[in-house]
Amino acid sequence: MAREQFQTLTEPMYYILLALMEECCGVDIMEKVKTLSHGRVLVGPGTLYAMLAKFEENDVIELTVAIGRRKSYVITDIGRDMLKKEYDRLKVMVEDGAGKLENL
Repeated sequence: MAREQFQTLTEPMYYILLALMEECCGVDIMEKVKTLSHGRVLVGPGTLYAMLAKFEENDVIELTVAIGRRKSYVITDIGRDMLKKEYDRLKVMVEDGAGKLENL
């Protein structure tokens, strides 16, 4: 299953899936990742298209439109579940560290 392969998500993976909560094409995904992460995460074409292929292969996203070389994708229910689990995991980590790290 996809969750086993993607046990935890890298930042680019997380932001790519977050960007795909709305249908968009590769160029738009790269821009959304930059915007959503406030410029902290930048995804180049090589990384993006490799991740899109893996995500599509594992039914995490689906192709919605293909016109020539321009392809649009959207997250699937499997992808939403994966993204939510990763969000919950990260939230727990922040909460676990809050009491120990805030005063450093």
